Amino acid sequence: MPSITKKLVFDIETVGEDFESLDKTTQDALTRWIEKEADDKDEYNRLLDDLKNGLGFSPLTAHIVALGVMDVHVGKGGVYYQSPGQKNPRFEEDGITFEAMTEEQIVRKFWDVAREYDVFITFNGRSFDVPFLMVRSAVHNVRPTKNLMAGRYLYQQHAQAIHVDLLDQLSFYGASRRKGSLHLWTRAFGIKSPKSGGVTGDDVSLLFKKKKYKEIAKYNVGDLHATKELYEKWETYFNL
Repeated sequence: MPSITKKLVFDIETVGEDFESLDKTTQDALTRWIEKEADDKDEYNRLLDDLKNGLGFSPLTAHIVALGVMDVHVGKGGVYYQSPGQKNPRFEEDGITFEAMTEEQIVRKFWDVAREYDVFITFNGRSFDVPFLMVRSAVHNVRPTKNLMAGRYLYQQHAQAIHVDLLDQLSFYGASRRKGSLHLWTRAFGIKSPKSGGVTGDDVSLLFKKKKYKEIAKYNVGDLHATKELYEKWETYFNL
């Protein structure tokens, strides 16, 4: 009897460091280009604000605060999230297990789970989630158990680790001029958007500062469900 291909959806939430807490050498390295390009003080301040707000997009100036996984076949999974200063017990809600961990424990847990899967599904994972995850894993001396960046095209990838990045697939590897966000794709297909609860990725940093760690974890679940349903659309109508 042939084995069933095991498929895993995953998604990360990240938070950047506080710019003011960075050492001067790091601040200078980050702002050097602003000083060269800004025409006046107002433009400098605008670009500086953009830089500060964008620190969460780089694994060099940010860390993973939540990572969610979901088995495509059973629709169950887990969210592993940071909860500094709080003792939040493990709990389950609608088939999702929530566990508070350090970032090191989060990346170790992910790669342990990944051993059991063959297909990995993300939205923009090749450009963001996986590179970010690999760098943060290396920071904690954790070696990945799967190569999720082996080849951009599906036919180039190994059977033990197929990475379906839905942003790549739905835009036909960038052939479409407008790629679209996860919200726009879910809206088009009548899938519940993860933004429908009033929280967006831009809110994660503020929620983390306010110590609303569970809210971040639950927001992550919305991304998992949306990505899973979007994958099922792609598998049915696009994967020819």
